[in-house]
Amino acid sequence: MNKLKILNDPIYGFITIPNALIYDLIEHPYFQRLRRISQMGLSYLVYPGAHHTRFHHAIGSMHLMQKAVQVLRFKDVKISDEEANALYIAILLHDIGHGPFSHALEQSIVTSVNHEAISLKFMEILNEEFNGQLTLAITIFKGSYHRNFLYQLISSQLDMDRLDYLKRDSFYTGVSEGNINSDRLLVMLNVKNDELVVEGKGIYSVEKFIVARRLMYWQVYLHKTGLAAEKVLEKVLKRAKELVLLGEELPASKAFMFFLKRKNNEKDFTFDDLKTFSKLDDYDVLSAIKEWISFDDKLLSKLAESLINRKLPKVILQNKPFSEQQIHDIRLKVNSNLNLTDAELNYFVFNGEISNQAYDSTKNSIKILFKKGEIKDLVTASDHLNIQALSSPVYKYYLCYPKNR
Repeated sequence: MNKLKILNDPIYGFITIPNALIYDLIEHPYFQRLRRISQMGLSYLVYPGAHHTRFHHAIGSMHLMQKAVQVLRFKDVKISDEEANALYIAILLHDIGHGPFSHALEQSIVTSVNHEAISLKFMEILNEEFNGQLTLAITIFKGSYHRNFLYQLISSQLDMDRLDYLKRDSFYTGVSEGNINSDRLLVMLNVKNDELVVEGKGIYSVEKFIVARRLMYWQVYLHKTGLAAEKVLEKVLKRAKELVLLGEELPASKAFMFFLKRKNNEKDFTFDDLKTFSKLDDYDVLSAIKEWISFDDKLLSKLAESLINRKLPKVILQNKPFSEQQIHDIRLKVNSNLNLTDAELNYFVFNGEISNQAYDSTKNSIKILFKKGEIKDLVTASDHLNIQALSSPVYKYYLCYPKNR
């Protein structure tokens, strides 16, 4: 059977699958599940085109990794075939541990373990199935390999993951500000002292990448309506879990019910847990929430209807925290219509903070290589005053409550 297939991608055109092992990993049910996991969660409620999946993103990231390896080899950076293949595997599987609506899920249902840890567990099981052929990929993925730049290609502030999701999310949302020049960034990559660097003439492309990332976070990932939808989803899942733990019978798939019944303090994520998790996708969650609209618990029913029919709460976003008096006044106003207890009201009136840091100069910073061999951090090298400002986190505060309808 010919396993050297070509995939047609709307961002990059034709993507080649480099070898039979990669093909077999893509064909595995664990990876195929990513076709049923949305890349951007509930962002389609704001940007109707944002229906692409984590499968798209993983394939795109692998394609960029192939191009990065090609560029570095052209510049006489020694990367063996084994190392190259390990990079392709590691980036292909880097998001395999994401669940449906992953961030909301981690806040409510699967709280004892994050998606990075689940990805690693999936990779270890696949390594057993494929007779140890993923060992080097896992070593690089964990940051344990002696050549640090290989890890930086997978996880850093200028890795293949970020290069793909910014360009892909920009394309599917139609938000052109995120449309970075990934080709230019890739051809400017080099390695110096075992560190991934960008050649000096590529500094403006890096600056645009940082600015694009900031704009995509405020305009897309932290869009106030998308934020409200995600918080409502968290509330739905939290209420459902409470009811299940009280003995209520809620309609849900076996895989979803397993995690609804699972107590949040269970630290050990066993092999059986992982097998069940591998059967969980967006369809389980959305089909259950549709059923919950007609469930006889008024809190769950109202929250489920709010999400499915896009009757989302009003969101106020501001630069300073809300005072206790402001929150108290809103709660009184809302409760005059709903007549709920304080605990119940928390499901409909809630507040918190969000932050955006486009570049972190203190953590795995982007290095710029100049012609004379001098290496500087991006903040020092750039004559763009905004880069310094963008390396400081910006906080905003939100308050959500039901609209008067």
